[in-house]
Amino acid sequence: MQRQFGDILLGSIELFCLAAETGGFTSAALAAGVTPAAVSRSISRLEKRLGLRLFVRTTRSVRLTDAGRSYFAQCRQALAQLAEAEREVMGQQAQPSGTLRISVPTTYGHHRILPMLPAFRERYPDIRLHVHLSNRNIDFVEEGYDMAVRVRAQPDSTLIARHLEDAALVVVATRKYLKAAGTPRTLDDLAAHECIQFELPSSGRRISWLFKEDDKDREVLADSAYSCSDDVLGGVTLAKSGAGLFQTYRFVVEKELADGSLVEVLKPFAGRSRPYTLLYPDGRHVPLRMRVFIDFLMAQRAARSTENHSG
Repeated sequence: MQRQFGDILLGSIELFCLAAETGGFTSAALAAGVTPAAVSRSISRLEKRLGLRLFVRTTRSVRLTDAGRSYFAQCRQALAQLAEAEREVMGQQAQPSGTLRISVPTTYGHHRILPMLPAFRERYPDIRLHVHLSNRNIDFVEEGYDMAVRVRAQPDSTLIARHLEDAALVVVATRKYLKAAGTPRTLDDLAAHECIQFELPSSGRRISWLFKEDDKDREVLADSAYSCSDDVLGGVTLAKSGAGLFQTYRFVVEKELADGSLVEVLKPFAGRSRPYTLLYPDGRHVPLRMRVFIDFLMAQRAARSTENHSG
């Protein structure tokens, strides 16, 4: 194998990543114990090698160019992999460590992922967790995430997909709303109700409600004066406030159904669900911090499955 990276170049890449992480040459210099001039020379050396600008420099600040952001995402991942390989051969990986960056939808984050993280960190105290709560699809390379949970994940040959669960759907409302507007008995009755809508952040398209009727799948696109985007929990809050009916995941409203603050309607037409999937980049080397988190999620899935079957 021909040598491509000398010690000076690897050092320049490390200083470049520090400058990108800290937001400046001076802060990178302080973190590395060198002078700002040394950081500037290293980055200039990289830019000359690559033939492009990595930073836009002004008298007051520096910021990454588009090419710089892409290069930073790749370099950060490569340096982290080198550090982990070194720890592994030195026998220091008995206890997983490092920062795990996860992107999850708001509903699944609040009701599934976040509640289990204290137990995970109790088992693996050297792992730091950064959780991005959003229904927006992220770019793993550009944004530097290790893994993501998504609903209705599209096939992607660059990603590994692990099924987490099929989340059951329910239609709920308050007793006060049902007393005033009546309780729907058939799917056609939905036309006369406020059916709170959720719009997909990627397209602005309203999500159809899913039902089973005579053992056949049926979709209903009802209407309402209320619609939410980005955060599905907004629809739950509206329903709890008496605004109308809302279809959501059963795991989101389990407590409200148990205490009676929300009531399930159209039970004969239930039975539909949406799949949640764990996604992470396809690569030969999966860091140990990722492997133990994946195993932890799979164990939680198995435990839920056992509870559901025993119940």
